[in-house]
Amino acid sequence: MKQGIHPDYVECTVRCTCGNTWKTHSTRSEIVVDLCDKCHPFYTGTQKLVDTGGRVQRFADKFGGAAAAQLKKAQEAKAAKAAKAAEEAAAKKAAKEAKAAEKAKRAAEYAKKAEAEAAKAAPAEEPAAEVEATEAE
Repeated sequence: MKQGIHPDYVECTVRCTCGNTWKTHSTRSEIVVDLCDKCHPFYTGTQKLVDTGGRVQRFADKFGGAAAAQLKKAQEAKAAKAAKAAEEAAAKKAAKEAKAAEKAKRAAEYAKKAEAEAAKAAPAEEPAAEVEATEAE
């Protein structure tokens, strides 16, 4: 073994969050662990809530807000799309009403024109009817 390049191998105290401690050898003088053989559910046969904020918790803390932000963004997009659809529907309805009003106006003008032509043709028909009546006598 080459001298001076290896860390010191010292006696180490291992402490568990449950309070259990034991001695071993390591390059560190103290190690803190979350679970040991005295408190691990597999060895004790009891259920214990282990909430240590490990990798999954750190991931959720880091990216958990992203899912909520994405959901909020999707809801805003859906609301904007619904508003746009409602606006288009209102514009379409207004155009349809304007077209119906224009059609009614043209129909009224046509009826007025037809009535005027009928009135103009009626006086011409009266003298013809009188002529026919006088000829028949």
